[in-house]
Amino acid sequence: MPFGTVTLNDGNQFPTIAFGTGSTMKFRDVTDYVGQAIESGFSHIDTAQYYQTETYVGLAIKESGLPRSSLYITTKYSATGTPRQAIQQSLNKIGLSYVDMYMVHMPLALPDLESGWQEFEKMKKDGLARSIGVSNFAIEDLQKLLKTAVTKPTVNQVNSSRHLPSSQPTSFIMQIKFHPYNYASHKALIEYCVKQNIIVEAYGSLNSITQNPGGPVDAVVNAAAKRIGATPNQVIFSWVRSKGVAIVTTSRTKERLQEYLAVEDLPPLTYEEIAAIDEAGAKGPPSRLLVARLAMQHELFEKAPLLCVGLAVAVMFGLIKFFVFWGCTGVIQ
Repeated sequence: MPFGTVTLNDGNQFPTIAFGTGSTMKFRDVTDYVGQAIESGFSHIDTAQYYQTETYVGLAIKESGLPRSSLYITTKYSATGTPRQAIQQSLNKIGLSYVDMYMVHMPLALPDLESGWQEFEKMKKDGLARSIGVSNFAIEDLQKLLKTAVTKPTVNQVNSSRHLPSSQPTSFIMQIKFHPYNYASHKALIEYCVKQNIIVEAYGSLNSITQNPGGPVDAVVNAAAKRIGATPNQVIFSWVRSKGVAIVTTSRTKERLQEYLAVEDLPPLTYEEIAAIDEAGAKGPPSRLLVARLAMQHELFEKAPLLCVGLAVAVMFGLIKFFVFWGCTGVIQ
C-alpha cells in the first residue's frame, strides 16, 4: 500500500514520503538511484540547486516513461542567481515546465525575505511552481515571513510535532532535520508550525540509530520493532509519522527502499512506545564523555593527569559542538 498524501491549502496534494538526492547523493550522477526509487514505488523526488543532481533527476524521469502527473518533484532555491533565474535553470535541467514544490533552501538564500518571497509568490502565480515552501527555517524566520506573505508557504522541510490526518488542509510545508535526539530542541518550532498550519517534512531521521548506535533510543526502538515485526528503521519512520511529519529519505539499495515504503502497512506504535522514544531521545546520544571516563580510570591518569584532563576537555568541547550542530536548523541538506 503506497504512502498517502496531505492536502495543502492551495488544493494540491503532497506525498508524505520522498526520495532525497541530497545527503550522500550530492554532487554525483544519481540517475540509476532515482530510477530505482521510482521503480520501487517512490513518486516524490526531492532535489535542489545546491545538490547538483537536477539533471540526473530529469534523466531518470525521462527513462521511467511515466506520465508527468504520476510524479511529484521538489527542488530548492539555494541562492545562485535570482529565484526566477534559478527556477528556469532548474526546469531546464530537469526537463519540466513546472515543479510541484519550490522551496527556499535556507533563510540566508533570501537576504531580503519580503521581496524574495514575493518573487516566489509570482512564480507560483505564473505556473512555474504548483506550491511554494521553505527549508531549515527557525521560528524567527517564519514569523518574519508570515508578517508580509500574501501566499503562505505550503511546506517547511524541518522537524515535526503531531499527527495531521491527510484530509486536513494545511497552508505551509517546512523541511528540517528531525530525529529522536533533536526532537526536544525543536519542539517549540514544531509546535509553532502546527499552530500556523505548517506541514513539516523531515530529513535525517535515521541518524539517531545509524550515526549514534548504542544510545538510549536503541533499546526502546528495538522493543517496539519486536512487537510489531518491523526493523528499527521502520520504527523510527513510524515515530516520525506519529508526529505528523512527512519523510525525506534515501538509499542506494532497492531492499532498503522497499523496507521504508513498507512502513505504511505496519501496525501503529502505541502511545507508550512513542512516549518512550521521546523520553529516550531527550537523554541525548551516546556520551563522548565515556572516553574521558575510561581514561580517568586507566593507569595513564596516574602518570599523566594533565594529559587526561586535556582529553576530557577536548571531548566536552566536541560534545558542545555536536549539540550545536544537531540543534541548528540552518544546516544545508
